[in-house]
Amino acid sequence: MARAGTRPTSRDVAQAAGVSQAAVSLVLGDKWRGRVSEATAQRVREAARELGYRPNLAARNLRLGHTRTVLLVVPALTTEFFAGVYTGAARVAAEHGFGVVLYPSPEGIGPARDPFASAQAALDGVIASSMAADALTPIRGDQLPLVMLDSDPEGSLGAATVNLDITDGIRQVTEHLLGLGHRTFLHLAADVPSWTFEVRARELAARIAAVPGTTVHTARAPISIQGALTAAETALRRHPATAVICDDDKLAAGAYKAIRRLGLRIPDDISVTGLDDLALATAIDPELTTVRLDAELFGERGMQALLAVLEGREPTEGDIPVQLVVRGSTAPPPAH
Repeated sequence: MARAGTRPTSRDVAQAAGVSQAAVSLVLGDKWRGRVSEATAQRVREAARELGYRPNLAARNLRLGHTRTVLLVVPALTTEFFAGVYTGAARVAAEHGFGVVLYPSPEGIGPARDPFASAQAALDGVIASSMAADALTPIRGDQLPLVMLDSDPEGSLGAATVNLDITDGIRQVTEHLLGLGHRTFLHLAADVPSWTFEVRARELAARIAAVPGTTVHTARAPISIQGALTAAETALRRHPATAVICDDDKLAAGAYKAIRRLGLRIPDDISVTGLDDLALATAIDPELTTVRLDAELFGERGMQALLAVLEGREPTEGDIPVQLVVRGSTAPPPAH
């Protein structure tokens, strides 16, 4: 039997079922027919279930050289940010003989359905971006090496976590706006239950609260231009502000529309900041002051971390630096 606190092995299963380890491998690899009896196979499956044994599929595949495939799970394919994450991950993967399969989770945040239910052994590991770890359990997140991107490192189910320094990005935004003289803020927050957006809200509130005479109101919006327009217009009518801090560049584009609908000018009457530095940031007028997140480097670091886990090495530590890019959407508040 497995010792308390240790992960059960195939040897434990073999002992419990009264068979050889080879028989366990045949049964759990679904290659037993014609080699062991149905009764033996059933006994092995029951022993594995009772012990809570899960085969280390990734180690087996690497050892046998059967597959070099990684699953990259992202919330959606509707933003170029995740395309950048894929590009970076695929580049590093290719250098090491791996392929990357891209899988968008339905609705972006809920539990992901298993796209490989009949072929779970065909994956060596999972990289999951901006998702709750428990949403990944159905796609073998509890059986395969898992690297979490843009996720809470505390209590993570992943073998490693790779993050952008979002906290520092918010620090750079608030120092920029406070330095310009702004004291009344609207936080246009992404209405998504995700760790990365919780970090933004928490850091923003702390930074602004540390300066006397400041106020910040929060309006939540889905990450869409129309959703942001509606939320920002309603919030600004109730709580006039001189600066709108947006969790995402797409939210900022919606804020631009709301501000113009209210008859205000950017940045003369009100400043706006984003976060991402998508192509959208320089397509709108004035061009958007935002925080540049290096999505490709993010993907590269995620794949490098997974390679380290697969090889039994410690992944590189430290968050990826981010950079405030100041453009035309921010200026000192209007003089009263």
